[in-house]
Amino acid sequence: MITVTRLRNDAMAHRVDAGGHSFVVDIPVADGGGDEGPDPHDLYDAALGACKATTMVWYANRKGLALRDVEVTVERDASQERAGVYKLAVRIRIDGDLTEAERVQLLGAAQKCPIHKLMTTVETVVTTELV
Repeated sequence: MITVTRLRNDAMAHRVDAGGHSFVVDIPVADGGGDEGPDPHDLYDAALGACKATTMVWYANRKGLALRDVEVTVERDASQERAGVYKLAVRIRIDGDLTEAERVQLLGAAQKCPIHKLMTTVETVVTTELV
């Protein structure tokens, strides 16, 4: 379970508690927040990047690949979000003594990470209620 709690009554910042971890989420000053943490869009985009990175490391460990480092950048184009199109450009840098075939395998693993699948192939049903 994830719990989101407002930090102060006069601010937009919230504390997120998830799996024993806590962090602050806010929105930029230009949008009325205090910019005390990433905004919800950043978290959505970061989930994709983090999932790709951890999936690649998991895959490399499982297959015995000599992957030393992974860096994932995610760039957002939300210019058409209100029209139903949200674009994320993912760029992955990997380091290690890898053959071209192993690099292709790692890219394939990244493209199959669970969050990528959730974002692109699964219908997500959200129910919201007051309690």
